[in-house]
Amino acid sequence: MHPAFTRTDHRPWPHPQRPNDWRQTWLDLAFAHWRIDAAALRPLVPPELEIQEFDGSSWIGVVPFRMRGVMLRQLPSLPWISNFPELNLRIYVEHEGRPGVWFFSLDASNSLAVWAARTFFHLPYRWASMRCEERDGTYHYRSRRHLGRERAEFAATYRPTSEVFEAQPGSLEHWLTERYQLFAQSPDGRLFTGQIHHHPWPLQRAEIEITENRLLEPHGLTVEGAPESVLFAKRIEVAVWNLERLST
Repeated sequence: MHPAFTRTDHRPWPHPQRPNDWRQTWLDLAFAHWRIDAAALRPLVPPELEIQEFDGSSWIGVVPFRMRGVMLRQLPSLPWISNFPELNLRIYVEHEGRPGVWFFSLDASNSLAVWAARTFFHLPYRWASMRCEERDGTYHYRSRRHLGRERAEFAATYRPTSEVFEAQPGSLEHWLTERYQLFAQSPDGRLFTGQIHHHPWPLQRAEIEITENRLLEPHGLTVEGAPESVLFAKRIEVAVWNLERLST
C-alpha cells in the first residue's frame, strides 16, 4: 500500500476507490504566493472553472521543488527518468464546488517527463535547464526554459524559518496547499481532472529571496514586490491517478 493512504481523514472528499496509477515524492518545496486580480486571470482560464478568492483576492503561486520516484505504481523507479527538478506557476480554481489547481506552466529538466506529461496529462510542461542545491539549510534554485525567445527564467534562494506545523482549515496556508485535484485542457479544448492524495502538508514558514522571476511574462501577468506568503515543505509522498474527462 502506498504510504499516503495511512491517513485519509483530512481529505475534503474521498479519494478514488481504485488503485492509484502513479507514485511520486515531492521534496524541498517552496510555496511563494502573491495576490492578483481575478479579472487579469479570467481570460486565461476555461470558463467552466471558477477562479477562487481568499481574503478578497485571487492568489498566484510559484512553487520550485524536486521530484523523486516518479513512476507507474507497478514499476521500479529509474533514477535518470524518475528524479528531476520542477517549477510550477499556478492559481486556484473550482468546479462544482470542488477546489483544485490550474497550472499556467510547469517547467522540468527531464525532457522525457515533459513529453509524457504533455501527451498523457495535457499539462503545459516546458523543458528547462534547472538546478536545485541545498547548502547549510538554504536551497539555491535556478531555471531557464528552452524556448528560444521566450525567456521564462527563475532564480531564488529559500529556507525554512519555523518548526513544522499542519495548516488549519480556514487559514490561508490551508487554502493554498491542501488541494487534491488539478484541472487540465487537451489541445482540442476538452477539460479533464486529475486526482491526487497525500498526508496533510508538513509546512514550515519560510523566507525567500527571488533574484529573477520571468514566469508570468508569457501570460501577460505581473505581480509587485515580495510574495505575501512563503511556506516550505521538506517531503511528501503522493499517489496520483490518471486523468478523467470533466463533466461540463
